[in-house]
Parts: sequence; C-alpha cells; structure tokens
Amino acid sequence: MPSTPPIAAHRWLMMAAGAPLERADFSAEPAAGEVVVKVAGCGVCHTDLGYYYDGVRTNQPLPLALGHEVSGHVVAWGAGAAEWAGRAVIVPAVLPCGECDLCRRGLSTICRAQKMPGNDIQGGFASHIVVPSRGLCPVDEQRLAAAGLTLPQVSIVADALTTPYQAVKRAGVVPGALAVVIGAGGVGGYCVQVAHAFGAEVVAVDVDPRKLEAIARDGGAGLTLNARDLDAKALKKAVADFAKGRGLRSTEWKIFECSGTAAGQTTAFNLLVHGATLSVVGFTMDKVEVRLSNLMAFDARAIGNWGCPPEAYPAALDLVLDGKVKLAPFVETHPLADINHVFHAVHAREITRRAILVP
Repeated sequence: MPSTPPIAAHRWLMMAAGAPLERADFSAEPAAGEVVVKVAGCGVCHTDLGYYYDGVRTNQPLPLALGHEVSGHVVAWGAGAAEWAGRAVIVPAVLPCGECDLCRRGLSTICRAQKMPGNDIQGGFASHIVVPSRGLCPVDEQRLAAAGLTLPQVSIVADALTTPYQAVKRAGVVPGALAVVIGAGGVGGYCVQVAHAFGAEVVAVDVDPRKLEAIARDGGAGLTLNARDLDAKALKKAVADFAKGRGLRSTEWKIFECSGTAAGQTTAFNLLVHGATLSVVGFTMDKVEVRLSNLMAFDARAIGNWGCPPEAYPAALDLVLDGKVKLAPFVETHPLADINHVFHAVHAREITRRAILVP
C-alpha cells in the first residue's frame, strides 16, 4: 500500500515537437518499489532540446513530460520502498532494473529494461515525479549546506556531472594524463572539472568565448582553444605544444567529445594520436564522415557513453560536496512556470549556464 493518498501534482507536457509545453494536473501515486519525489529542481539538458526542437523520438509516445536531471524529497512510497521516506535524493538519469543478466554482469548502462525519466517514463519538469526506488542517490543535506549549495543546484549531478564522470573513469584518466574536452559548456564543462579532479591536465575546446572564459576561470582548464580560430592541423599542434610545455606525453591523449555537434565530433576524431581514447559523450542526429582506419593506424579506441550506473553517483556527488567540482558558477535557477521561455532562451544560447527549473 502507498504511504499516503494520491498527491495532487502537475507536470509540463510536450505535446509535439516545437509546440508550446502545456501544464497538466495528475495524481502522483507510487506502486510497489516506487516513490514519489517532490521535485526541488530539474535541469534543462541538451537531450531535452533534442526531443523538443530536433524531433529526436522519445521511447514513450507523446504527450510526455521531459526532464531527467531531478533532485527532491521523497514524500510518498510504495511497498518495499519505505527506507526512502522523507529523504533528499537525486534521481539517476537512467534507472536500470538491477535484476536482468546485463545488470548482474555489471552492464547496467545497457539494461534493456532501464527507465529514463522524460524518455521512458514521465519526467521531472513537474511538481512531483514517480520513479523506481532502486538506485536513488541519497543527499546529505548537512554536507550540502556546508558546501554552500542547495538541493535544486545538485539536480544536474543526475546527468551533466555523472555522465562525464563515468566517461572519465572508463577512459582511464589518471594523474599526469592529458585530457582534451570538446565543448566547454554544460556536460563538457563538468567533464573538464572531473578530468582535472582525477589529476589530468585539461585542454578545453569550444566556439563560444564566454564558455571558454568561464571554464578557464572556474573549471580547471589549463588551456582553452577557440575552434573558430584554428583549423584542424593548427588545433592539434596547439594541443601538442601544450602537452610538451607541461611535460606530458605526446601519446595516449584522452579526448572527450561533449559538444553533441557534427563539427565537434569531427574535431575530436582529428585529434587522435597513438594510443588515444576517444569518448563520445554528446549526441547529435547529424552524421559525420571519418576515416575509421585512423583508429587502427593509431592503435586508438573509441568509446560510447550512455549515462552512469547509479552505484557511481555517490562518489560523483562527493566531488561536488568536497569542493573538487564547482556547480554554483555554472548553473542558474528559473521558475518551472517559465519553462517555455527558458527552453527558447537555452536553445538560442541566451542562457549559457545550466538552467534549472524549480517548481
């Protein structure tokens, strides 16, 4: 039995690509193994804009509430989920089932029964969200306050931080490595910070001087490069010169494509060196033309990155609470009721920090 009667709630629904998002009331009620989270904040991700502006198809048919970067408090719970009563949590952007063969073999990111808010189930642009309790990330509110952060601000840990955290771990970033991050805003900005926290020297590449300035000032980038100012050969030389100047290897670069653009993916591929690891973190519907034989010739590897296992979330959150990754300079909050304006402003690049919608 649920802990409480159904909760009167509302969500903002995507009715069709590009159509105004519409507010709709609903009753939030958890089934067995589920909880109702009263949303504190939900971040606006590039993926949300892909669904809304570019026609990327969601797994659940429309109408659907988008939003997969969610933090809040558990206010109702079904059978088997009472341990979460009243707790502050971050909802992982991808919730694997935890029971299938893939999950049992440590491959939860490709679980075929996974649930992604705002894609497989109703998302977090809402007053409340109903989600499986398995995999929730607890938030210590005393540590949060001591770090000078709010619960809405850490909502973006659910994707913007944990996805690059997983990518940095999988790429094998260690102290003394050279990391090159393509796309210095949003997910890419946090990739810069995480790689730096892991001990890498980091080069950030973008086309927006405002993002490059911010990541150099607050994000730990040792070098920033504007891809508009350099062709592929000059860009690679600039990275190589930086590596030489810092006493780093000219091989085994860790390259992270976070821009989610065809140009960014092409730039990332062109930076391959011997033993490089290319991690594709951003998503675009556009196609690129590359010579795959370069992977063979450089004995390099390319890795896709989909989300982050829920069990890795606490360690990623610790980076924030311990002050090794900064959130406050890179986020800003807006009322959820302004969602249509905020979507437009983020898409038009009028908002360059991560927008977080607060009910």
